[in-house]
Amino acid sequence: MFKKIVTALLLSASLFGAQLHWAKDYQSGMAQAKKEHKPVLFVISSHSCKYCLMLDSKTLKDKKVAQVLNKSFVIIRSWTDKRDYIPDALAQHTPGLPGIWFLLPNGEPMFQPLLGYAQKAYFLKVLTVVKKEFNTIKKGKK
Repeated sequence: MFKKIVTALLLSASLFGAQLHWAKDYQSGMAQAKKEHKPVLFVISSHSCKYCLMLDSKTLKDKKVAQVLNKSFVIIRSWTDKRDYIPDALAQHTPGLPGIWFLLPNGEPMFQPLLGYAQKAYFLKVLTVVKKEFNTIKKGKK
């Protein structure tokens, strides 16, 4: 019986994709990024946005994407339809959804936002570029 339960749990995990470790909210995520010296992936989404849902179901549920994000980033999401906190400077420069920002631990944007749905292969390339740039910035500040 125990083997059946374990098998069912493993199967359900693979069917529903990898689990991301989202920060509770923007403020706690930024505090975590400062403490862990990690870059931030900040996603602005809406539950009624087709491309936000595609990003979730196709890209962010991918096992490799989840591994990279959970290991190398602090990940934060704010929902516009839930009126979650979004810094004004980011909200004003996010003309479409999803808005994907890469931030330094102090909240400063590293790049302009990535807007819309990003396929997983492209998204993994972007994550590699962001990690490399973050490490370069981090070395320059020491």
